[in-house]
Amino acid sequence: AYVMLRIIRGRGPLRTAILVPYGIVTVVSAFIWRYAFAVDSGFVNQWLALGDFNWFGDRWSALFVICLSEIWKTTPFMALLLLAGLTLVPNDLLQAARVDGASAFQRFTRVTLPLMKPAILVALLFRTLDAFRVFDSVYVQTRGAEGTETVSITGYKTLITRLNLGLGSAVSVLVFIAVLFIAALFVKGFGANLDQQQGDL
Repeated sequence: AYVMLRIIRGRGPLRTAILVPYGIVTVVSAFIWRYAFAVDSGFVNQWLALGDFNWFGDRWSALFVICLSEIWKTTPFMALLLLAGLTLVPNDLLQAARVDGASAFQRFTRVTLPLMKPAILVALLFRTLDAFRVFDSVYVQTRGAEGTETVSITGYKTLITRLNLGLGSAVSVLVFIAVLFIAALFVKGFGANLDQQQGDL
């Protein structure tokens, strides 16, 4: 986000290139990563000279691939949110800090980051909720095998596969309540942080 804000030449192509992963449908992205790390059709094992290593045959390697695919897919959205926060930082404050002798690192940690806290909290809220209820990328790559089953996959298997309507509905309601609880915690922290920041100003 900071590079996208400060770069002068090639700003448009850079932002477009960063947004490409976010524009890909999540299911398509999950299939890309699945085939890339597959034993028979993948090229990752050839590049790393790992032979017939099965990335999806062990819990930790499967979680590593899933986390890597999620980071690659959602980083552009996070960068956009943080870029919006960076644009709200007044240049007058940065110039005043520079006149007072603050280094670039000090300006970033003492001026930019404190003023970006609301944007950071919003970005963390969206990403936490997405990570908590993630379904499609995990289902496409492992279908919840090897200890990678999420709460959304648990609700899907209970409700659709096992046709246990009562328990599946209960799981869905619990997921909804958990999402509301997480959102309430973030909003409360966001409001308290914003009030404190306004009081300091």
